[in-house]
Amino acid sequence: MASSASPRSATATAVVAVVVAAALCLHGATAQLCEDYYYDTCPDAYDIVKQVLIQAHESDVRIYASLIRLHFHDCFVQGCDASLLLDTVPGMQSEKESPPNNGSARGYEVVDAAKAALEDACPGVVSCADILAIASEISVELSGGPSWGVLLGRLDGKTSDFNGSLDLPAPFENLTELQRKFKDVGLNDVDLVALSGAHTFGRVQCQNVAAGMADRLYNFSGTNMPDPTLDSAYRAFLSRRCPKNVNGEVLNDLDPTTPDTFDNHYYTNIEVNRGFLISDQELKSSPQAQGTTAPIVDRFAGSQDAFFASFAQSMINMGNIRPVTDPSQGEVRTNCRRVN
Repeated sequence: MASSASPRSATATAVVAVVVAAALCLHGATAQLCEDYYYDTCPDAYDIVKQVLIQAHESDVRIYASLIRLHFHDCFVQGCDASLLLDTVPGMQSEKESPPNNGSARGYEVVDAAKAALEDACPGVVSCADILAIASEISVELSGGPSWGVLLGRLDGKTSDFNGSLDLPAPFENLTELQRKFKDVGLNDVDLVALSGAHTFGRVQCQNVAAGMADRLYNFSGTNMPDPTLDSAYRAFLSRRCPKNVNGEVLNDLDPTTPDTFDNHYYTNIEVNRGFLISDQELKSSPQAQGTTAPIVDRFAGSQDAFFASFAQSMINMGNIRPVTDPSQGEVRTNCRRVN
């Protein structure tokens, strides 16, 4: 396993320009998210989080992909409010314990370390929800991907929604279900395809290949046959990695070509039926994909610049899912695992 990401491509060296409507940073119930939210109160916040992530990556090459997944799983459940980070307490079961997160969501300790460093520098200022947003941008950029202006000013919610997390987009779902879940949080097909591109780095457990009743390798849709959309050579490789009796926690590269680099190979893999997850290949191979998501996959496979620009904008769009900005509804937690 490589100890660091591969050098970024020439197209990734330039900052991706994302046009976002200018928003005046106001504090209080009318607050809006903006890039310079901590300019006066914690001007080194970004650099502090970055140093924590760089140090964490020295011993954990997977951490960048894990952190962006935390942000994704947080925002899709009652908005980007750091609800995923809360531990279970009497009367409230944590989202961490739900099947989509338990045993697979990771990186909490790194978020804790970033929060501790920020509390030392500027106590009670930077929210845990904003740490997830900042860490996601840094993780992508340090892996060779685009950078973007992270909009900040979220407060942390005070509840965790275990039941809501049961409806997170799943690796074995068809395109219709994925489109519904993205639409429910205000995201469109471009967002779906672009954000799925985060699977261009990181690892996944064997159990996610054969999740639920849709066993891709051995009993696809109850047919006792493999998924017909899966490239035969890739299927043989995965069968060796994930035999029927293997431990479900065995890890595999989501992108077998450049597993630790943020690039557009996720889409070129899908183009040749090498999408690791059912949800990945559905974007191209589903009958419903023609005229909807398949042309977007084609565009991103043909242009890394196009993917990077759309991914940056879609991350901003996702970060705007129901952020808490009203102090009567949220707070800046001093510990990301519990309310103040």
